Amino acid sequence: MAKSKSGKIEKKSHRGADALQLAQAKQEGQNFQWHFGRVTRLGHYAVANVKEVTIVWEEGGATSHHDISDAQWEIFKLAFLATGRIAILSEENGESWMYDHRFLEAVS
Repeated sequence: MAKSKSGKIEKKSHRGADALQLAQAKQEGQNFQWHFGRVTRLGHYAVANVKEVTIVWEEGGATSHHDISDAQWEIFKLAFLATGRIAILSEENGESWMYDHRFLEAVS
């Protein structure tokens, strides 16, 4: 916290680009919904540097993902080692939300 010229304490909030994008989307009225699933399989193939995750979704269906960023991999790994549960927040329609990993969380 920093003091302003008037002597008042000011709180500074630092948000990441994802949080800012989410806040802006909510202001625009987009319909974001939480979706939950369970990580059932993790694979990392060092030779080809490929990371793979398989998820069974509570809403039905299963997906397998191969193009996973390092940050997403850490979240999937944390979920797999804990409860196995993940959640994503998405405004995508149909089954597209299953592949939208912008807002991904491990659920305890």
